[in-house]
Amino acid sequence: MARHLILGAGLVGGTLARQLSARGDQVTLGTRSGTTVPGATPVKLDASNPADVTRAARGADTIFVCTNPPYTNWAADWPPIFDAVIKSARDSGAGLVLMGNLYAYGPPDGPMTEHSQLATTEKKGLVRKAGWEKVLAAHERGDIRAVEVRASDYFGPGAAGMSTHLGGGFFQPLLASKTARVVGDPALEHSWSFLPDIAATLIAAADHTGEWGRAWHVPSASVPRSEIARQVNERWGVNGRVAPIPQWSLKALGTVIPIMREISASSYQFTMPFVIDSEETRKMLGVKATSWDQALEVTVDSYRKPETSHSVR
Repeated sequence: MARHLILGAGLVGGTLARQLSARGDQVTLGTRSGTTVPGATPVKLDASNPADVTRAARGADTIFVCTNPPYTNWAADWPPIFDAVIKSARDSGAGLVLMGNLYAYGPPDGPMTEHSQLATTEKKGLVRKAGWEKVLAAHERGDIRAVEVRASDYFGPGAAGMSTHLGGGFFQPLLASKTARVVGDPALEHSWSFLPDIAATLIAAADHTGEWGRAWHVPSASVPRSEIARQVNERWGVNGRVAPIPQWSLKALGTVIPIMREISASSYQFTMPFVIDSEETRKMLGVKATSWDQALEVTVDSYRKPETSHSVR
């Protein structure tokens, strides 16, 4: 039986814990509050404290880093977390699998691959770039084994919050035949990563017996938000619309709402096509994206039934 430590019990960490426990693995879930997820053993810890993480990782085959500090705290919170998990992976001998994103690439000039240059100049992207480079250096020294799994904006039941671009703030207005206000141009192609597919890629990366010290992209669907709105209207018999938040309004909100300032800083992701290529993941790890129709149905139905649990199986 494989043993794993997951840091973070948000939507990604929780989904990962359920998938691992469903296949019979032993899962410890580390959070500040001791959050519980069925099938996982909760433990309270500080992900930036190497002693806490090392103690929880004792005997683990893998440390999955799925914690995600608030956007506004990345510059302060991420560096000590990276330092802690590197030390803990070295001391425990566990493989280190980072849950990553696309910020470090910066504005793309075409579909992003795992080998695209990390060319960001934006603050959040620079934080993630520096963290991955530090982890990769430890891997190349032979101190640890590490990989990073990179997803685009995620969606699925339970996805909410101001920084979730394809969550309740998008689907609920559409289902009420109202207007969903979005960042950037809704007619542009954008990649979306389904939560169960993110977890499946994390697991496949941890199981991989080939090359480590690299990134993997989550297989994702690339669909403009205007097309998603059209599909929702057609399939669920509603008459919702999608319209952009004016750029001046986004900037004005950023002067008084810190998270909106961070969203504005990375709004380039929605002013040009933002697409990832995941062919290597499909070929080498055997992970395929859930069909778009199925993923959309599961997601939309979760917002149509607010009394139902938002767990993702």
